Amino acid sequence: MAVVAVWLCDRDGSMFEDRKIAEEHDKYLELAANITQLIEDNIPGIDEQHSEAIGLLLAQRRELLAKACKGKPDELLQPFTYEKPATLNSKTGAAMDKDN
Repeated sequence: MAVVAVWLCDRDGSMFEDRKIAEEHDKYLELAANITQLIEDNIPGIDEQHSEAIGLLLAQRRELLAKACKGKPDELLQPFTYEKPATLNSKTGAAMDKDN
């Protein structure tokens, strides 16, 4: 049996084989959490589910948002697809199904 190094993101339990991808995912989740907190602190009565969805959306589009803040507001209107990084969690389920 081989030993494989993995990185665990304690914010959502995702596991990664690549440290850089794990750190990027953790930074994304931290940004989303802070945006969510900012929204909840400044918009009284907002539903937690909605503020979290907005936080995740803005964190996913952080690069487009930065361009918009630097004078290119039309960047926010460009089509965008967020590709969640592949985790070991998703691979493990498939591997277990294959073994059984």
